[in-house]
Amino acid sequence: MSTPRVVIDNAVFSSATLIKVDSARRHGILLDAVQVLTDLNLSIKKAYISADGKWFMDVFHVTDQNGNKITDESVLKYIEQSLGNIHYGRTNRSNGLTVLELTGADRVGLLSEVFAVLADLQCDVVEAKVWTHNGRIASLIYVKDCNSGSSIEDSQKINKIELRLRNVLKGDNDIRSAKISVSMAVMHTERRLHQMMFADRDYERTPILKFTSDNPLVTVQNWTGRGYSVVNVQCKDRIKLLFDVVCNLTDMEYVVFHATINTDGDRAYLEFYIRHKDGTPISSEPERQRVIQCLKAAVERRASEGVQLELCTEDRQGLLAEVMRTFRENGLNVTRAEISTIGNMATNVFYVTDAIGNLVDPKIIESVRQKIGLSNLEVKELQLIDHQQAEGENQAVGIGGAVLLSIGSLVRRNLYHLGLIKSCS
Repeated sequence: MSTPRVVIDNAVFSSATLIKVDSARRHGILLDAVQVLTDLNLSIKKAYISADGKWFMDVFHVTDQNGNKITDESVLKYIEQSLGNIHYGRTNRSNGLTVLELTGADRVGLLSEVFAVLADLQCDVVEAKVWTHNGRIASLIYVKDCNSGSSIEDSQKINKIELRLRNVLKGDNDIRSAKISVSMAVMHTERRLHQMMFADRDYERTPILKFTSDNPLVTVQNWTGRGYSVVNVQCKDRIKLLFDVVCNLTDMEYVVFHATINTDGDRAYLEFYIRHKDGTPISSEPERQRVIQCLKAAVERRASEGVQLELCTEDRQGLLAEVMRTFRENGLNVTRAEISTIGNMATNVFYVTDAIGNLVDPKIIESVRQKIGLSNLEVKELQLIDHQQAEGENQAVGIGGAVLLSIGSLVRRNLYHLGLIKSCS
């Protein structure tokens, strides 16, 4: 079976789209399959995975963010085509931008300094993602030269960018662990962020601020008779949860042979039967504890709480530097950020708390909105969407987090970034 067999069925369940994938097995193929679905912001409500022998077989029950089945024919066709190509793996590519990778100690105002440096050096930020966890920060920033509109290839300018950003990241307390690199190759942004935080060993660090009230429960036990290590994860359900867990298992060089994923209301229950690539289970208590730490970190990195702010305005040079300076001057701490530009419009999402991790005073938020522009900066309080129990199939149709856009616009925007359509409107 050289080409994966993909079956998409909307008739089996009333509350979810059923997706089946059969393929030859290789390391990382499960992650590639899950990535196809989560890149479209689809919610995986149930999954059954088996990869014994030479074959990879799994079943996904998916919905959109509103808990509805996937009915858009263009989206269904894209899913079928993408899953049909996962056997070949994914390669790094160039998108004509320069990629900046930053890791270091997080602090209030850090991003303000980073984007001020980039504005000063005539770097136009096209896209960026920022994660923080346990007092650490990781960021991928895609930039182009303001003057030429293309990637930055001048070695002297690249050296200047690296030097100034490294000094910003070091601050007064992070002389050794602050890191910055510049490249032209592009890999999957969120997978790379996990790799960067894993390499920074964020999972070993004691959190300075605790942003999430939901602590994931992770257990690891060996099933001696079958030679598996059994990993269980229980936590609040949310979009991309399965991707985050599978991504870290894959990067830690574990192979998932079997797995069951279930959701009930706003809770998710994930069980994995894993081995090392050489076929052996987890062999020591320190290794078991490390897996527990790493998977807790994988769940927590994206679980930001606070106030969600969405900035939508015409893009211009220095826009991010101005916005971040306003946040800093008003004592706002950015715990996560997603920055993108489509055409001449900037669409940015920020998750903010006060300086010590508490919810921000609404008066401060209004003051910030007045300075940036009431029509440009909208407030999306992070709330739990109601979770409902679907009749007949025990399907949970709610999701954690706030719904910013309809599934149609979300899918169009993701397809635009993947280069599959010319317009996101």
